[in-house]
Amino acid sequence: MPHAEIKTVAQWARGTDWHLTLQHTCPDHALIWITRGQGIAVVDGVRRGIGVHNALAIPAGSMFSLDLGKTGFGLVCILPAGGPILMPDHAQHLRIRDVTSQNELTAILEAMQREQSARREFMDEALNAQARMLTVWLRRAMIAQGPQERPNSSTRLMQAYAALVARDFTSGRAMAVYARALGVTPTHLTRVCKQASGLTAADLLTERSLHAARDMLEAGELPIGQIAASLGFGSAAYFSRFILQHTGVTPSALRQAATTRKPMAAAH
Repeated sequence: MPHAEIKTVAQWARGTDWHLTLQHTCPDHALIWITRGQGIAVVDGVRRGIGVHNALAIPAGSMFSLDLGKTGFGLVCILPAGGPILMPDHAQHLRIRDVTSQNELTAILEAMQREQSARREFMDEALNAQARMLTVWLRRAMIAQGPQERPNSSTRLMQAYAALVARDFTSGRAMAVYARALGVTPTHLTRVCKQASGLTAADLLTERSLHAARDMLEAGELPIGQIAASLGFGSAAYFSRFILQHTGVTPSALRQAATTRKPMAAAH
């Protein structure tokens, strides 16, 4: 049975910052609870400052990045998409000031950690039951915070662009093609994107492609040429130049470095 899972933010990053700091999507829902430090999240193309006692709910398929720096700490509850556990349709950023509400969420997450560590019979059912309580907490917190402001035209454009990139980034289309599909000029899209996210429109598209490329390279399963083709690159040589430009190393070197890290991670 698919079940909820609890991780620290560091575990979610799988030992390398780029797993979270580059734009990407997750197939499952995530609720992030920050307990130390502060940082930046860019969700659906909109930049948000996050800190202690902030909860961030990210629906499955939403494009996002998260950077908590070296000292930040948080817990992440990963909830299977398409199941009976309800999550908001749109990302939520909640600043929880009420101590009782803070303690309630912490208690649920810690109970999930204990259940997951013990690995007793019916663990999946227990985790999903606690995850349902988590989403009840989330809905109550959303009501307590009040309705979110209606997005303005710039935010709507960013959300539409982020959704298109999340869906079509493997097509190899240039940023200008996305702008045309959205009915705006590349210059306007770039300006709005920079204001909303801190990234240019081209950078946001690049980050999504780079995350997917690194993920596939480090998995070590597919030939490099096949990865290049699946991500919409015209040739393996162009793909290699792209990786070298943005990482400083070749695709083969990146794959080799990941292979070297894996036994070390297993040892911990």
